[in-house]
Amino acid sequence: MNLLRILRHPRAAVVAHDFVMVAISWLAAGWIIHRGGFTGVVQNLPLLSELLLVLTVQGVVLWFTGLYKGLWRFASFPDMWNIARAAIFGTVLILAALMVLYGSEIRQVVGAIAIYPGVLFLTLGLPRMCYRFWKDSRLSASISGDGQQRVLVLGAGRSGALLERELRHRGRLDVVGFLDDDRRLRGAQVHGVPVLGPINQLARLCKEMSADLAIIAMPSANNQQMQQIVEICEKAGIDFRTLPTLNELGNKATRIDDFKRVVIDDLLGREPVSLVWNPIREGLSGKRVMITGGGGSIGSELCRQIARLNPVELIVVDNGEYALYRIDHELRSEFQDLIFCSVLGDICDSATVEKVVGEYKPDMIFHAAAYKHLPILQTQLREAFRNNVLGTMRLAEAAERHGVGTFVLISTDKAVNPANIMGATKRVAEMYCQNMNARSHTRYITVRFGNVLNSNGSVVPLFKEQIAKGGPVTVTHPEISRYFMTISEASQLIMQAAVLGSGGEIYVLDMGEPVKITYLAEQLIRLSGKEPGKDIQIVYTGLRPGEKLFEQLFHELEPYEQTEHEKIFLAHPRKAGWDDLSPELHEAEAAVRRYDTKKLQKILLRLVPELARTSVGAPPGSPKVVPIHRSS
Repeated sequence: MNLLRILRHPRAAVVAHDFVMVAISWLAAGWIIHRGGFTGVVQNLPLLSELLLVLTVQGVVLWFTGLYKGLWRFASFPDMWNIARAAIFGTVLILAALMVLYGSEIRQVVGAIAIYPGVLFLTLGLPRMCYRFWKDSRLSASISGDGQQRVLVLGAGRSGALLERELRHRGRLDVVGFLDDDRRLRGAQVHGVPVLGPINQLARLCKEMSADLAIIAMPSANNQQMQQIVEICEKAGIDFRTLPTLNELGNKATRIDDFKRVVIDDLLGREPVSLVWNPIREGLSGKRVMITGGGGSIGSELCRQIARLNPVELIVVDNGEYALYRIDHELRSEFQDLIFCSVLGDICDSATVEKVVGEYKPDMIFHAAAYKHLPILQTQLREAFRNNVLGTMRLAEAAERHGVGTFVLISTDKAVNPANIMGATKRVAEMYCQNMNARSHTRYITVRFGNVLNSNGSVVPLFKEQIAKGGPVTVTHPEISRYFMTISEASQLIMQAAVLGSGGEIYVLDMGEPVKITYLAEQLIRLSGKEPGKDIQIVYTGLRPGEKLFEQLFHELEPYEQTEHEKIFLAHPRKAGWDDLSPELHEAEAAVRRYDTKKLQKILLRLVPELARTSVGAPPGSPKVVPIHRSS
């Protein structure tokens, strides 16, 4: 039985061929030295014993040089080097063995033994190279007619196997090999296609295989793994694509062969979020849900996520006509059974808010509408306060009047020790919602997180635009860093936090490790096929007014704790008394009507005294970052 297994091994024929070639080479050396006589090299040693000695020694050397890890189909210069080493080392060991057996008599055959390694190199190497040349010629002939590309697949797991089968059936691309770091797969085949070696050998294998494209078939790879793989692909100088992530593969509209260019989300995204779906479904299914700012980046993704959970009705409010049209069209196309209403309106308009909340009486409101572009709001205090504070007040008050069950305020990490107008106004909105929770049956919950990749007005679209124009890419400071998460992850965690809270909480999303903006710029340049500092320059322009070097997730006076979800933390908020807050807000509302920005500035500084240290009359500071200590 064991013998049958050995004979059926895919390398058995290769080993048998090499043993025959070793015997032929040894006999050929003797034939040459004895001028046509078919005898061994050593005249006084029986030919059979001599051959057994040579085959044993040479076979062991061939095995240990790694010759049988390669395939003839992909024979290359490393294989030729292994053959040369094996021939030389084998000859030395054979000569040593013969000297032990026959002593000084062996001197007469040194010349014949010297011929042997050269003959062996030819008999082992020539068939391999001829076979590869023949296979490549046939492949080139078959490809020349349909323009197929030669592909290396990075990842020989289930996704790689599915991809190879799909491409083979469709005839789009020709997979010539897999690369995988799993040592157990070395020398194996996936659907008849060999696993050539580890991923870090991509540069060498690209040249040997004449590959045109590398496809990363590792949907479960984390950001560090993706960064390493992309760096290897960039150094190899090969065009590369990636399969959709695990979350994207869960979408019925995405197929295994829908590979795409690697985007910055793949490098900065983190492990897929594991949600506790039962509470989310119970909290949202069968409910009437309203989303303000529903045409924006976070708002539109919330619409998509909640639409999948079978709400009774989804009401989307936005003051941007085109943004509202786009999400309206998308939802009506994708969710034809969804009862859906889109409202073009401004949350700062009391009549609009009263009409919409009073008529639809939502069970939950996700308040994502806000002004957020920091540099512009720094000189637009009145509009920032009107939208971010008064708009939140109008909506929160209407929610209380009409018995809305849950009101979720979507805030920002810039509300922690705010150094700018945007962060300060969002902090006031947080304070108001916390006070409303204490005075109402509605649950007011705040969710705070950092930057979102590829959101409207964020740094990623700006960098892409600058790269498309040939640069330079502008970064404010070499050491500036920010927290990032994907739009999908942020939206899912917002829904999770919404069903966790009982009211009055500030939930903080775990943003992972901060990312240097310079690194972000460099990666975007490389992903565009350019080289930072060579093709596209990075220019540092200096911190803008109100801009911090580092963002914070928690205030020093806000103790926090882990919730039942590992990526959501609960911050115990600082209390702001209603008796102090209410008069200030009434006075601020009157200042907004009069367009009295000086008065507004004084009120905002009284409400958020941290703002005075950085945003008013002083350069932006670099407050200490409060780290998140994860529980083990």
